[in-house]
Amino acid sequence: MFRRCEEQKIEVTMSTERQLGEVRFLTVAEVATIMRVSKMTVYRMVHAGELPAIRVGRSFRVPEDEVHTYLHSSFVDTA
Repeated sequence: MFRRCEEQKIEVTMSTERQLGEVRFLTVAEVATIMRVSKMTVYRMVHAGELPAIRVGRSFRVPEDEVHTYLHSSFVDTA
């Protein structure tokens, strides 16, 4: 029973690693440059849950595709 759970965890981990290996992560500074906002604005967006991120040590990394998705969904047509 223990081995079975361990094998399942390994499968999930390997599957996750393959998916994460294909994701490009950006630093907060890189996101701020792309969005043309301050780093503090990006931190606020991450903490508010507007922009998904993972924590690596004491810093955050944001998936590049999530930044582009956020920007595309934020466009507003003006008159």
